[in-house]
Amino acid sequence: MIEADLTIIMPEILLAVFAMGALLLGVYTTKDKMAPVLVWVTSALFLALAFWIGTTGSGSNAAFSGMFIDDAFSRFAKVAILLSAAAILVMSEGYMARRDLLRFEFPILIALAVIGMMMMVSAGDLMALYMGLELQSLALYVVASLRRDSAKSTEAGLKYFVLGALSSGLLLYGASLVYGYSGTTLFSGIIEAANNEDGISIGLLIGLVLVISGLAFKVSAVPFHMWTPDVYEGSPTPVTAFFATAPKVAAMGLFARVLHDAFGGVVSDWSQVIAFISLLSMFLGAVAAMGQRDIKRLMAYSSIAHMGYALMGLAAGTVLGVQAMLIYMAIYVTMNIGTFAFILSMERDGQPVTDIESLGMYSKRAPGKALAVLVLMFSLAGVPPLVGFFGKLYVLRAAYDAGLAWLAVAGVIASVIGAFYYLRIVYFMYFGEDREDALDTGTPPVLYGFLMASAIIMVVGVVNLFGIEGAAQAAAAVLVE
Repeated sequence: MIEADLTIIMPEILLAVFAMGALLLGVYTTKDKMAPVLVWVTSALFLALAFWIGTTGSGSNAAFSGMFIDDAFSRFAKVAILLSAAAILVMSEGYMARRDLLRFEFPILIALAVIGMMMMVSAGDLMALYMGLELQSLALYVVASLRRDSAKSTEAGLKYFVLGALSSGLLLYGASLVYGYSGTTLFSGIIEAANNEDGISIGLLIGLVLVISGLAFKVSAVPFHMWTPDVYEGSPTPVTAFFATAPKVAAMGLFARVLHDAFGGVVSDWSQVIAFISLLSMFLGAVAAMGQRDIKRLMAYSSIAHMGYALMGLAAGTVLGVQAMLIYMAIYVTMNIGTFAFILSMERDGQPVTDIESLGMYSKRAPGKALAVLVLMFSLAGVPPLVGFFGKLYVLRAAYDAGLAWLAVAGVIASVIGAFYYLRIVYFMYFGEDREDALDTGTPPVLYGFLMASAIIMVVGVVNLFGIEGAAQAAAAVLVE
């Protein structure tokens, strides 16, 4: 029995053993001189694990009496998490090394956070859920304040920690109520208790609302978004790029897992709550981003809005809704990797720049890069026929089919409003003031490669979305029965 359980969690075990071994190696050797090598080795391991999980996994398996679940849904999310984490690590190596920020702890902390994320999307029990969530969060609190000589970075880490502790408290209190009224921490037991003939008990409902509140913080959904702009702005840019990708996939995966595996029988009780959070997130993200001058803060509000669209798919409470959410997250992560590859390359005399107005007439000096950014901005705005448009189309259709036509209409309106700040970046690049203190045009080959690849995917992917539709459909069908 224990051998079968260990086989199921083997990818997580391998990553944990690697992280602990790398930590010991770093402590007893030349420490930071090993950091670049460790970054590449960690990235390679992420890619190898993603390939292993994506090609060898089959069926649905449960380990440790149902606490850990390995199924098509978790495998889809894990592949997305591992690939995005590998991409961000590779992108960050040069940037961090040039600014003397590349510590050997950085890739190790990212690896530990990824283990937590993999645990989150496979959680079948409230305790497993919390363990994965906290392992991810504790590692992220540290990397947010990695720039020790920066007050902003320290403030970002502290804000994230304090508000994260508050959300963990909400989640734990909700979990304790769920346990108290259902008599079990296993999702399979909770769904039976929720499907009572007399309907869901008020205590269980309050517990569900508190759990949703705790999870909404992790996806930076309104009204639990307050940490996002400051943490995105204050953290080192590669860390901000990481925050905007893999943890979002993990948190949305956990959200879907809890709602469908533990409360799938009472969709009508939580659908309206998720729809309301989705509505607020879309509009606040769209409106608040308009006045931003810092591109990292703009991307923070952009992520809030995009999580609103992803939650729209979740609010549908259907197989199509979960499929739409997974497709949307895969597209969102790809767009963000390309966008942050460009933000990482924004420098003036070797120093990082995040002011949007510094992009004035950038197209004249670097036409290829400017065109790639234009494609990514249009895709983020949901302009057809780019891939970003199809991501939004999926979630809008899922909401409409589930009887949430009002939410779909609101999503279209929010998308039109949000297009303003994406197009403003394009405006500065093509029609802005030609500044004397222009940005450097040179770009490290790695960042240039990711920027161009992401832009090409946004154009070429319209043919068949690279086949992720079928994988997302299979993943959603396992979760929503």
